Amino acid sequence: MKTQIAAASLALISTGAAAQEVARTLPEAVGRVAPALEAYTTDDLFGSVWTGEDLSARDRALVTFAALMTRHEIDTLGAHVVLALDAGVTPAELSETITHLAFYTGWGNATAAAEAAAPVFADRGITAANLPGADPELLPLNEEAEAARESFVKGTYGAVSMGVVDTTRELLFRDLWLRPDLAPRDRSLVTVAALIAAGQPEQMTFHLNRAMDNGLTQGEAGAMLSHLAFYAGWPKVFSALPVAKDVFESRSE
Repeated sequence: MKTQIAAASLALISTGAAAQEVARTLPEAVGRVAPALEAYTTDDLFGSVWTGEDLSARDRALVTFAALMTRHEIDTLGAHVVLALDAGVTPAELSETITHLAFYTGWGNATAAAEAAAPVFADRGITAANLPGADPELLPLNEEAEAARESFVKGTYGAVSMGVVDTTRELLFRDLWLRPDLAPRDRSLVTVAALIAAGQPEQMTFHLNRAMDNGLTQGEAGAMLSHLAFYAGWPKVFSALPVAKDVFESRSE
């Protein structure tokens, strides 16, 4: 049934099929237990949000996967792997998203996401040979930006934990963020989505600015917030809104 839901969601995204057609793919139990939830899902989430033009269906699928992985919603991840692949996220990009978010949501979440993706990959004939390896040729490092980031982090937290400072430098910003099979914009996109879904808006300022430096537009960022209200909940999004507002205003000065 979950696969049917994902497929029907894609049909709506791709062809503009009527929202009521998507509603028929929902588990019957939803309508019997919560008719209003069924209506909100088919009319508003599938019928309006997912078809919004401010953020592509491909980006919405990637953002949703990042949010569900962050929230450890294991039962729904498989269907969203299908949806992401069908919406245009490549297997390499999905693999890199899981690896990337291990550092931002924890190894357990990443392991669970890999387990959820494995059957879908197997069904589609996607093997490790088709996916990014451990040691690709890295993208160029922005030495000036990295020096500024390192100076701030080391100066602020070096006396607290040089271990964190060192691994952040060597593993994240001189390695993970430079892996080429997930574009810098998309790494930023899934990172910001994960921070919102985790309820960590205090970490957003740096990463939202980085996302916009990497090509995410203000319109796309705003649409991501609206989209995530459904998957992370309104309170988490409202906690993130003041941070986004400050970032947008600071960049327009």
